[in-house]
Amino acid sequence: MPARLLAVSIVCLLLPFLTAAEPASTSAPSPKLTIDNAALDKLGWKLGCQAWTFRKLSLFETLDTLAGLGIHYIEMYPGQRLSPEQADVKFDHNATAEQIDAVLARCKSAGVTPMSYGVVGLTADEAEARKVFDFAKKMGLSQIVSEPPADAFAMLDKLTDEYHIKLAIHDHPKPSHYWNPDTVLEVVKDRSNRIGACADVGHWYRSGLVPVDCLKKLEGRIIELHFKDIAPNKEDVPWGTGKCDVPAMLAELKRQNVKPLFSIEYETGEGAELLNNVAKSIDYFSQQVSELAK
Repeated sequence: MPARLLAVSIVCLLLPFLTAAEPASTSAPSPKLTIDNAALDKLGWKLGCQAWTFRKLSLFETLDTLAGLGIHYIEMYPGQRLSPEQADVKFDHNATAEQIDAVLARCKSAGVTPMSYGVVGLTADEAEARKVFDFAKKMGLSQIVSEPPADAFAMLDKLTDEYHIKLAIHDHPKPSHYWNPDTVLEVVKDRSNRIGACADVGHWYRSGLVPVDCLKKLEGRIIELHFKDIAPNKEDVPWGTGKCDVPAMLAELKRQNVKPLFSIEYETGEGAELLNNVAKSIDYFSQQVSELAK
């Protein structure tokens, strides 16, 4: 089926996930895009979604939506509404044991594995940092995404080793501190390989940088990606239709033999338009991965 027709079909079938007052049942048959998981496995890549993409929904609704799209991994962010029934409860690293158990149970029923958490604030306060790492351990996460100050890295390096959880430094656009990969390289120098980059390729473009060049600079330090494609007006567009040069970025990541989590992230759009763009991006990504894995 052509990508455009496929995306439209998925939107029509999944729209109830975005509009229902009650969370959609994950036990009901869910339409799924055809994702070349064999090719992903061959490359060692994982396709997930940053929950911020569906921030208009609760976390439970987001998990149901990802299940319907055939996405098996999620990066959670601090402060998303827990569920339609508990709209006043925000899920983050201060969650109760009962809330964590409820989220893990919902992840299991949806077939979506929590992999990452961010962007979360970390400082040189070790007690506060431990709260985040303890939460990540309980959730079974592989990494935490943050933009810590330089004076926090000695302590954070110790915690990544103790907890066996990676720390990925995110880049918000200029004038944020880590907008340029050179700054990331400065703070990871002489640190363990558990500290690296969460490469937000769209934000690099928004800062006037060339994403594929930034990936080359960070070789050996890329832990995960907030993956995007950006139009000249700096808004998110379906992958392969913008200015970030998705094929070149994917080819570069294959050359580096990096095994990252690709977190789908959209800063703009909502409802059917957003779901349509996500579906198109998944379809395009799968096509590219199939070719790269040959």
